[in-house]
Amino acid sequence: MAMARFKLKLRGKTCVFVDWANVYGWTKSLKREVNPQKLYRYLNTYKEIKHIYFYFGTDKHPKSKVFLSKIKRMGYHLVTKPVKYILIAEVKREKIYKRKCDFDMEIAIDVHKLLKENIQGFVFFSGDGDFEPLYQLLLQLKKQVVVVYASGHIGKEILKLEKQIFLCNIKKIIRSDYA
Repeated sequence: MAMARFKLKLRGKTCVFVDWANVYGWTKSLKREVNPQKLYRYLNTYKEIKHIYFYFGTDKHPKSKVFLSKIKRMGYHLVTKPVKYILIAEVKREKIYKRKCDFDMEIAIDVHKLLKENIQGFVFFSGDGDFEPLYQLLLQLKKQVVVVYASGHIGKEILKLEKQIFLCNIKKIIRSDYA
């Protein structure tokens, strides 16, 4: 018997923001990767959703370029910028770098631009606590805020807002295989 698809209750014109580095970081705890194509198809079933943004860094690896090309073809509004490599250690003269590409500012700017389009709902695929001031602003403007997260991947700042925003564990969406 097929499991019924989880349905978000959206109010009016809505935009979605997928912070892919954050979402991909959920893979280990979910014991599976969130499939961007299935996610897009799932989100596209909502008549309220007007824009689906996808944020991910560009680097020199051919796989990265192919992935970003596929994302664009799926229909996402792709936002990208070059990845930075931060030196975090040097062991026996071997340098160890960490890949870094934060999109907090780009997401905040896109939200700001979309406020002019009379968007009523904002769905964020990111449990990042840094977004708390943005969520507070949206709440002051009487906007619906939905935060999709994975267990163990949500900032305490966001949990403090749980009575004002809608929190949705990604497992609710992917358990039905995005049917």
